[in-house]
Amino acid sequence: MPLAQGSLHSHPPFSRSDGEAAPMRRVTLAVRQLMLALLLMLAAAQPAAAQQILRDSETEKLFNDMSRPLIEAAGLQPSNVRIVLINDPEINAFVAGGQIVYVHSGLITAADNANQVQGVIAHELGHVVGGHVLRIQDGMRQATGITLLSLVLGGIAIAAGAGDAAMGAMALGQQAALGQFLAFTRAQESSADLAGASYLAKSGTSGRGLIDFFKKLQNQEFRLAVYATDSYDRTHPLSSERIASLTEVFTKDPAWNRATDPALEARFQRVRGKLIGYLSNKEAVLRTYPKSDTSAPAHLARAYAYHRMGDRDAALREADALLAKAPGDPFYLELRGQILLESGKPTEALAPLRQAVAIAPDQPMIQSMLGHALLATERQDNLPEAERVLRASIGRDNEQPFAWHQLGMIYDRKGDQPRAALATAERYSLQGEPKLALASAERAMRGIPRGTPDFLRAEDIAMVSRHLVERDKKNRRDR
Repeated sequence: MPLAQGSLHSHPPFSRSDGEAAPMRRVTLAVRQLMLALLLMLAAAQPAAAQQILRDSETEKLFNDMSRPLIEAAGLQPSNVRIVLINDPEINAFVAGGQIVYVHSGLITAADNANQVQGVIAHELGHVVGGHVLRIQDGMRQATGITLLSLVLGGIAIAAGAGDAAMGAMALGQQAALGQFLAFTRAQESSADLAGASYLAKSGTSGRGLIDFFKKLQNQEFRLAVYATDSYDRTHPLSSERIASLTEVFTKDPAWNRATDPALEARFQRVRGKLIGYLSNKEAVLRTYPKSDTSAPAHLARAYAYHRMGDRDAALREADALLAKAPGDPFYLELRGQILLESGKPTEALAPLRQAVAIAPDQPMIQSMLGHALLATERQDNLPEAERVLRASIGRDNEQPFAWHQLGMIYDRKGDQPRAALATAERYSLQGEPKLALASAERAMRGIPRGTPDFLRAEDIAMVSRHLVERDKKNRRDR
């Protein structure tokens, strides 16, 4: 459920065509218009296939730690809730079913502090607990019910020869249906605001950040010349309305003036810095973090910016400046290893990555990077260690397509083709390629002993992939 502001205005009536069939054509167009509007609003709550998920060890650990108190306050299990970062410059976050909160990179880079992001996450958890993605179908049914009633009345008027009256009835019905649906979504947003406020209060987290975030949205509205005085034709309440209602709630909360844990705030600023460095061009990075800035976020931002430009020496200087202050930081060591590995120095990357894994053995993506570096050395004697760390990585997080790819390469080099095929099936399954996943899983089943855990896993992938392939075929036939 998007948190960003949105408005939707009905289109002006279509111009009338000549001939007696024109009223009925306009009926059809009106219905299509409304349904398209509702579907577009629903689509905004779905993660687009083209959207890229950004994964980073430090970022995901921060998300877990900063959201845990809020998730527990919402009555949910932290192990069942995921905060997923999406590469999208819009200042936004949403849920799309289940217990996954999608956070746009634009929200992290625009946020001033961790508390603002916590406020947004609390709001989105309100949508999760409220089951709003599922209940949005109720709003659509109510809206289309009004439209159908207006069509019946319009049909009666047309039958009586009152074409203009019929079109008026249907236009009013369409507008009423759209208004009903927008009112439904605004009610959900207001409900999520209040639920999020309660989670912040229960967890002892200040609501000041959420207020500040809505003020950011309000400033965006002003820059875009959105000067609406009411939210009648909007999917969300106006930012001014939300600020007013939530300020009254938050200022009574004992946590209102409570500061964020300084260590958590420092971690957020590091993540924000590296994200800016990873996504922005060099000029923008240096404007935000000039070379005179020797803070950790600045070094991280510049290191990623230089690395993306292919300037290995400059990137390593920034990483080494970080390690000089904190030589045992696993994420700084990971950064140094990544720079070396991705600039064609896998052997030199091994030392910092091994040290990072030793310090933080619970970070699967660092383990995966070490496995990648070991394979990239193309030394046969590194294969056992590579297999061990990759299996450990997947054991902690099996949703890593590249780790499965690397593991498949190891099995291939060992001559274990059935398990190479199984690893490939896992990779294609995660990447949404059911046809390729099915072929690889069937190939694995032909070589793995029946009844073993690996055989059963290949069988599961084959069963799910076959179902998806058949469904896709049916959908193509039905078009």
